Amino acid sequence: MTGRVLIEICYALPDRQTLVPIEVESGTTIRQAIERSGIIATHPDIDLTTLAVGVFGKIATLDTVVSPGDRVEIYRALIVDPKLARQRRVEKTRTTSVEGRRWVAKERRR
Repeated sequence: MTGRVLIEICYALPDRQTLVPIEVESGTTIRQAIERSGIIATHPDIDLTTLAVGVFGKIATLDTVVSPGDRVEIYRALIVDPKLARQRRVEKTRTTSVEGRRWVAKERRR
């Protein structure tokens, strides 16, 4: 089957998001679509050998063939371990909310 498909390439930084709509040939892989989109020129920090990619939030390989309407996402490395971030949120809740204070020993409450 030959033809063209319309997809989007997405890369997000903490302060901005880049979304590039692109039309590619049927049978194009994620790697080819990213390279053709020009997003690497806009964001030279993108390194496809180390960063994960996915389609609509599901991890995919660079060899995955894109489908019409796909949003190809390029994921950045995590800055904080998710378990550590959750632990910090729980500690904050325990010390600042009335509900959370029930879990803190009375001698530690202020």
